[in-house]
Amino acid sequence: MLLNELYQKLMPYQKAKRWIIGLSGGMDSTVLLHLLVKLKKQFPIPTLSAIHIHHGLQTIADHWPDHCQSICDQLNIPLTIVKVTITQQASIEQAARDARYTAFANQLQTGDILLTAQHKNDQAETLLFRLFRGAGVKGLMAMPNQRPLGQGTLIRPLLNTPYDTLKHYAESNQLCWIEDPSNQDTHYARNYLRHQIFPKIIDYWPQAIHNIVQTSEHMQEAQKLLNELAQQDLLEAQTNSLYHWLTIPSLLVAPLKNLSTARQKNALSFWLSNYTLQPSTQHWHGWFDLINAKETATPIWQLHNAEIHRGNHRIWLLKNDWLTKPSSVHLPIETAKEISLPNNGLAKLSGKLPQGSFYITYRQGGESIPLIRGTRDLKKLFNEETIPYFLRQRLPLLIDLQGNLVAVANYPQWFNKNYSKDFTFEWIAPHFSS
Repeated sequence: MLLNELYQKLMPYQKAKRWIIGLSGGMDSTVLLHLLVKLKKQFPIPTLSAIHIHHGLQTIADHWPDHCQSICDQLNIPLTIVKVTITQQASIEQAARDARYTAFANQLQTGDILLTAQHKNDQAETLLFRLFRGAGVKGLMAMPNQRPLGQGTLIRPLLNTPYDTLKHYAESNQLCWIEDPSNQDTHYARNYLRHQIFPKIIDYWPQAIHNIVQTSEHMQEAQKLLNELAQQDLLEAQTNSLYHWLTIPSLLVAPLKNLSTARQKNALSFWLSNYTLQPSTQHWHGWFDLINAKETATPIWQLHNAEIHRGNHRIWLLKNDWLTKPSSVHLPIETAKEISLPNNGLAKLSGKLPQGSFYITYRQGGESIPLIRGTRDLKKLFNEETIPYFLRQRLPLLIDLQGNLVAVANYPQWFNKNYSKDFTFEWIAPHFSS
């Protein structure tokens, strides 16, 4: 029966490139491996292999790769062993989990399926654990049955299978597995929940695991509705890019301000989920400071690995190269060409440059440029165009040997009238990657 259930759950993934089992050597993953080998003998399934992540957090764990290798050799399943280093963090459990999934992601190729062995009891524990930490709807969904991971997909085919069912299968088939002694250490929050709290709950409410998992399913439905609402609320804010040469994600402020506080947070959470970790409950004050700031202000909301800037009636999401201030440059230019700008994309000069020496640099303050209608301060031109502050520091400027401003990249209307306009000056901004 367990084998048939597994086959039904994995049927949609039969055309995958590879099925890879995350094999810790514990009972759960050993049962999953054993079931998949049986499945392989009965049905045409993708290439089957296993991967063991060696954390090395305890001396006894040094023997686990050998144990996993022995099992895989007996079953004729290729095994990859990946050793990872755990960085010191407040939660060693979370650090180990992060390192494990990073290693998994690095091993997956396009079309690969990673299969892990979390079961129904794990799902109930996850929801309760997150409840104690004050999670919202998204957190109380617990673990999804599937999600993207690296270039592949993570599938949890045993998530609705009770622990006792797996234990019975393991014992009936006389399987050998590793018992991790750290799983008994109740100094770890998850273990305390498992060994001290859950047994008492189940004694009093025998159906607790089933009901808790059912709650996670209700939360998944609720989150789908919230996502649909967020998409509707973002329609007006997600207009076309203000600058055709800029790939930074942005949203109009006015449509967001018209939403209730709850809908603002929901819409923004949905939008941010593509780019960075969700803000904590305490962290949201930064959003309200930003959106309620004066129009002339330049507030910044610091996120996990990104920043939200406000400018030109929009919010802008900056990360990766956009968080690194471009290095000061004074690059000599003699002929039309493309010039690489450190931490700032490319500058491109096309056409016929005038005689003389020119340089590419950035704004220092106090620049002015003689236009057809008179000399103008660059700062005032920027203000009139309401160019966001983060862009002002990055727009390449072309100056001559005497330090006169000749042109501003991507703004052909700002061109020194003392020079013939026989060339173009473009900035190819750093590409935004999520």
